[in-house]
Amino acid sequence: MKRICLVVSVLLGLYACTKPGKPSGQANSADTLTRRQKDSIVSTMPIPGASKIQDAQKAVDKINARMEALDTVH
Repeated sequence: MKRICLVVSVLLGLYACTKPGKPSGQANSADTLTRRQKDSIVSTMPIPGASKIQDAQKAVDKINARMEALDTVH
């Protein structure tokens, strides 16, 4: 369990240190994914607690729908 947490934290640290907007020599499909698409991919991984990402996305969608409904009421 400690090993998985260590690997995940190292990967997240490396991801956070990358420079955004800097073009690389060869683009891959991960470069074109939105934050939401990346989170959806992570939610399917066998990482402890990863399934909660999908629950959080549903909650955000619900809140955004409520906000949009409130914005359209005059």
